[in-house]
Amino acid sequence: MSDSLQRLIDVLDLERLEVNLFRGQNPADLRRRLFGGQVLAQGLVAALRTVEGRLAHSLHAYFLRPGDSRVPTIFEVDRVRDGGTFTTRLVKAIQHGEAILNMSVSFQVETDGLEHQIEKPAEPSAPGGVLYEDEMRSGVEALGFAPPEGDMLFDPPVEIRTPGGLRMFDAAERAPHTSSWVRTKGRLPDDPALHQCVLAYASDMTLLSNAVNAHPIAVTSSSFQSASLDHAMWFHRPFRVDDWLLYVMESPVSARQRGFCRGTFFTRDGQLVASCAQEGLIRVRRGK
Repeated sequence: MSDSLQRLIDVLDLERLEVNLFRGQNPADLRRRLFGGQVLAQGLVAALRTVEGRLAHSLHAYFLRPGDSRVPTIFEVDRVRDGGTFTTRLVKAIQHGEAILNMSVSFQVETDGLEHQIEKPAEPSAPGGVLYEDEMRSGVEALGFAPPEGDMLFDPPVEIRTPGGLRMFDAAERAPHTSSWVRTKGRLPDDPALHQCVLAYASDMTLLSNAVNAHPIAVTSSSFQSASLDHAMWFHRPFRVDDWLLYVMESPVSARQRGFCRGTFFTRDGQLVASCAQEGLIRVRRGK
């Protein structure tokens, strides 16, 4: 297990303060703004700590305010319903006395039923491509900056490889879809709930960039501003995030300074195991 993956596992191990109250810590990096995928994953952990014998099948979250990496985050769980098949939890993430994230999570007992799915794309056919952190480092260095040591942005806990690269530093207009191979940098314990939480973390790393791809601007432009507004996820089948998953992403539309993106995760043998959707702010400041 890599050091960055161990740091993520540590961050996801929330401290229980009360029956429905938890405290989450942050990795010691140099960025003041919390990564949304971290708060999403920690919120799912908090909800899971109040449920027994069931795994999440969906979550729907709104990012309300930027998170502050200098202080812990408090997660308050509301036990809305415990039904025969489904369980519902509401999670509020709090910093400085204000909510930074609201999330609803639904859990289900393990069941069998009707099944179908779309086919896994034929390409890319095998794991490979440009490594995420290599692309980030070279892009930042081309701008004249030195990547900070220990920052999760430049040493992420998941390995992401994209044929042709994500091209987040490229201002050229291109197709608003990408396929990346994703897995953790090391073996995880055999806890399916942990694999769900880590996949939620990873799903927020590259999804919104597909909305930017459709426009002649780079995410590093001084006139460009972006932020995740919401995030939804559905877990269809069991999976391991420490084995390669193909993350197929697309942005069907952007309008009114918002870009909409959706993604699907396939195993190497073609099973569709999870889906996600996100809308984010994509704003170009005028006069810059």
